[in-house]
This record gives sequence, C-alpha cells and structure tokens, in this order.
Amino acid sequence: MAQDARTAPTPARPAWDKAGWRACPRVQMPDYPDPAAVAAVEAQLGRYPPLVFAGEVRRLKAELARVGAGQAFLLQGGDCAESFAEFSADNIRDTFKVLLQMAVVLTWGAQLPVVKLGRMAGQFAKPRSAPTEVVGGQELPSYRGDIINGFDFTPEARIPDPARMLQAYTQAAASLNLLRAFSTGGYADIHRVSSWIAGFAEGPEAERYRGIADRLSDAMAFMQAAGMTAETSHQLGTVEFYTSHEALLLEYEEALARIDSTTGLPVAGSGHMIWIGDRTRQPDGAHVEFCRGVQNPIGLKCGPTLTTDDFKRLLAKLNPGNEPGRLTLIARFGAGNVGDHLPRLIRVVAEEGAEVVWTCDPMHGNTIKSASGYKTRPFDSVLREVREFFAVHAAEGSIPGGVHFEMTGQDVTECTGGVRAVTDEDLSSRYHTACDPRLNASQSLELAFLVAEELRARRRAAPATARAAV
Repeated sequence: MAQDARTAPTPARPAWDKAGWRACPRVQMPDYPDPAAVAAVEAQLGRYPPLVFAGEVRRLKAELARVGAGQAFLLQGGDCAESFAEFSADNIRDTFKVLLQMAVVLTWGAQLPVVKLGRMAGQFAKPRSAPTEVVGGQELPSYRGDIINGFDFTPEARIPDPARMLQAYTQAAASLNLLRAFSTGGYADIHRVSSWIAGFAEGPEAERYRGIADRLSDAMAFMQAAGMTAETSHQLGTVEFYTSHEALLLEYEEALARIDSTTGLPVAGSGHMIWIGDRTRQPDGAHVEFCRGVQNPIGLKCGPTLTTDDFKRLLAKLNPGNEPGRLTLIARFGAGNVGDHLPRLIRVVAEEGAEVVWTCDPMHGNTIKSASGYKTRPFDSVLREVREFFAVHAAEGSIPGGVHFEMTGQDVTECTGGVRAVTDEDLSSRYHTACDPRLNASQSLELAFLVAEELRARRRAAPATARAAV
C-alpha cells in the first residue's frame, strides 16, 4: 500500500543558502545602477535586529495549521502598498481598528477563532504589469513601491535607490512597535470593538446588519454582567496580531534573514508570513528559491495561469515536509472565473495529500478602469468572487480557510459600491492609493458582515458530524 503523504518521512531538502536565489532567474526586481551602494545597504540591514522573531513565526504557523484543519478562520488585510508619505500613527490605528471589527464579525459568523494577519510593516514593493509607463508622451520606469523608487513621475524619482530599504526597515519597525502596543495595551478590548461595530450598524443604510450587531452587543453585555471583562480575562483585552507582505525585493529579504537560535533553522526576519506573487511563482525562479528555505509560513498566489504541473512542483518545493500551517494558497481568479480554475487546484491538493490553507483574494482579479478613468474594483464583484470561492469548496468538500483583502481604515473613495454607495463620480474626491484601489473602512466592515452571513449559512447547511471541520 502507498504510504500516506501525511505520514511519510520528511524528505531531505536540497541544500539552501539565503543568497542562493541570486543564481536563479529573477523577475519584477529592480536593476540598481550602483552595486556597491546596494551591498553597503545590505550589510547595514544585516547588522540590524530582525523585525519579527522566530517564536512569533512558530505561533503563527501553529495557528494556520488550525485554519487548515477547519478549527479557525484567517483574516488577512491591509494596504496594497505602504507609503512613506502616508505613514502615520493614525493610519496604522485606523486600519488595525477595522481589522479588529472585521475579525469579531467573522468570529460570530464562523463560530471559530479568527487569525488576524495584516498586510502591514513590510508591504512596500509591488509587481507591475509593464516595466515602463508613458505619461504625456514621456516614458519612464514604472513605480515599483516606495522601497524601490519614488511615485513622482520624474526621471530622478524613478531611479531605484537602495537607501530606500533603510527607510522601509525604520517604518516597519515603528509600525510593529505600535501594533504590538495596540494589541496588548487595551485598545483591542473586545467590548470596545463591539461598540464600534454597533456604531456602524446605526446608520439607515446599514440596517440589514443591525441584527448581527445587536446580538454581538447582547453577548458582550452578558459577558460583562458575568464578570468577564478585560480586567478579569487577559484574552478579552488583547489579541494576537501578525504581519505579512509579498517577498518581492529579495535583497531586503536576504539581509533580514536570521538563524533561529532555538531550532538552528533560517527565518525571514522581515515579517511573520511572506508570500510569493502570481507574477513571481516560477518553480525555478529566484522568489521560490528564497522562500523555500525559510521557516516562516509562506503564501502562494494562485491565479488563472497556474498550470497543474507547476502547481505540483510548487507544493513539493515550498512544503516538502507537508507541514501543517506552512503553505497558504491565496486564490485570485476574478468574479465569474472561480469555477473554471479552483476545482482543478483543489483536486490536485487532494490527490497529493497536501496540507494547505485555502484563502480567497477577491481583489486582484476584479480591477477595472472606471468610466471616469480611475482604476477601481466594484464591491459587488469582490463579494461575488468570495461567494463563488465558498460555493466551490462546498461542492468539493474542502475547507475555505479565509479571506484576503486590500483595504484601509481611511475614508477613501477607490472601490465603487457598498452601503455608502461610492460611485464612479466619487472616485476623484479621495483617491489616495499609489497602486491598487482599496476597500475603505465602511466597505471592509460591510464585507465582513456579508462573509459572516456566508459562513453562518454554511455551518447551518453542513451535516452535524462535519461541523467541526467547517
């Protein structure tokens, strides 16, 4: 009888070195004009403390293992690309606040703990569809995120500058410091978060969500009356909050890689989870080579062009020991396309006996150009892709582990739709993103309510014997 992949002995990994990616084909990375300046920055970053610690990484991996087993749900959200100019304590607080609200609503819907993972403190680099862009007849290199070059459309700003890695590190360190304080200093008190949710549902446009908000308020009142407060229960006043980003700029990632003193294994010190984008997931490419060797949880964006053969190679290469919580598959197909692609990938995972977390990114496949000329994402398309994701998993008998949103706590007008009805004509009023359009605070929380309703309905429809795995 063939040995089950889940119990097979862990195969030996090919030799890995944190600089080994340099011998592999590289895409979506800058060509710095001054190699000596790059080496100096890398050396300086190599002397800095890691931004995250191995023990935190191991905790996240254990929590993601529970997600993969259907015992928790994953919420991942934050900026499309963090900005040096927009960096402020208020912006960090507001995004963290919305993620907390979303997590509480999703906890109600899933009846499971929610793992909170921010696209924060490291999401500075962005892949682009073309290496150059043309404005007013002038062609310049594309903006690739503040860690690489500047947003201003000038020849000087668009030159890749390695010193930007140092500024990114400083901003990430400050962001993590504030996030840790918010997570443990009382700001995350569940009673406070519940009151914020009730405030959202008070408006007439959000009336359909008032029933859920009222039930959450009643639960909080009961807990308080029973003496369960942040003062009496540590778990009610604090949260575990983790950070993630796309590991696109490998010079930065290599410089912050460290050896875990407990296990002696390499860890990416730049963030708790790092992911590989849909444009950089070549099985023999530089990004896969770097990510395969670190012990962090790894995300893999899975788009429509992912072939079965490449998918099998990536599963084996990124998680050769089939470790639960190691690999999160982030599906991003676009509304109307999920049924054409996701079932095939789910069946490959089942055939390979692979331990994975399935999560849905309904943002990247639903970007359009509005009639007013702005790049946007319709709220209804985002919601449709999430619903299709859940429907396919229900049909395949697999576990839909989470959702992944580009969002902000700011009151921006970048995605159309939602209860506050952002229109094409509204986009110009508060369109602040440097790259992709983000859900604003109201749209993010509304989406959490709608996903919670999906999760609640799925639990009710599941046979009683299977509910523990939903």
